Amino acid sequence: MEINVKTKENVRIRAFYLFFIITSIQIGVGIMGAPMYIFREADQDSWLSIIIAFGYLLLVLFVMFRILDQYENADIFGIQVDIFGKWLGKLLGTIYIIYFATALLSVILNYIDVVRVFIFPEISSLILGALLISLIIYCIYGGLRVIIGVVFIFFFSAHWLLFLLYEPLIRMDLTHFQPFFQASFTDLLKGARATAFSFAGFEILFLIYPFIQNKERAKFPAYFGAFWSFGLLLIATVISIGYFSALQLKELEWSLLSLFKIVSLPFVERFDYIVVAEWMMVALPNMILPMWAITYGMKRLYKVQQKKTLFITSFILLILIVFMSNHSVILKLTDLVAKIGFWIVYVYPFLLLPLVLLKKRKQKKKGSESA
Repeated sequence: MEINVKTKENVRIRAFYLFFIITSIQIGVGIMGAPMYIFREADQDSWLSIIIAFGYLLLVLFVMFRILDQYENADIFGIQVDIFGKWLGKLLGTIYIIYFATALLSVILNYIDVVRVFIFPEISSLILGALLISLIIYCIYGGLRVIIGVVFIFFFSAHWLLFLLYEPLIRMDLTHFQPFFQASFTDLLKGARATAFSFAGFEILFLIYPFIQNKERAKFPAYFGAFWSFGLLLIATVISIGYFSALQLKELEWSLLSLFKIVSLPFVERFDYIVVAEWMMVALPNMILPMWAITYGMKRLYKVQQKKTLFITSFILLILIVFMSNHSVILKLTDLVAKIGFWIVYVYPFLLLPLVLLKKRKQKKKGSESA
């Protein structure tokens, strides 16, 4: 297995698109319930927890770029093989693939659960799952550029929903934020950790980096994409705290979607129906990018054709959707993904960086001695 990835010119993308990739994979089903989980830990100071989480997120991105900059054109699979050797490197790469698969399953199940609760309570999970997976297959089949195009279009197609938050915004009760700074530092950190599932996804940078043409310009769109996601989560949480009472918010699982229930238009009785349907444009990039990561990872590690992995993974997901459609099971799976993702996404890069720097220093030393 080669450490550096050889990419064809026709599959490379501009660094500019990193903004849409980072934002679209972070903002999906996680933001629908994030305000509740953060509020349970930090109460009215939840906005401080989000700021702390964003600061740490920027630090993780900085470390990721430092790791990638040590190589000519490598991804996380090649880097791990270079550092840990063939067998351990492939094992760690397989863990990455399993993590992406579990996260993908969690996203699909959460969106299906929302559709069944808000719109079609009696609809079969199999039917919804088959429809979503067929869309994923259709997008993946077109290749990376088609995937990025879908992400780009859906970014603009979904952001009009922000304007609908104007009504709950003007009805906010600012006394809900008082007293200020009452949460302990430990509670704030717990609240920051509660954002792990919502902010996760940017680890896709470890895989998509070799396909970027102008790598010298990759940092700004990635950081700005993280800032955009932070801004959306902060807005959603602040409005939720201001609109709902403390007792309501601690029990309101999809608080963001509940905000759209109060939107009233003369020609639409239940506007939240439209929002849930439209939310597919927010959630679909959360499904497409992890599926691409799975197929790409299997090709890199085990030389399995991406199309084969795509269909096999889709079939397995469809079976799991049927047997895991219970709400309590979905919550447990989401919690598991958040816990695993915390270590893989937010901790592992800090362990990997010193090993990479040490390996490169030894290689330079050997090169200078042989010269």
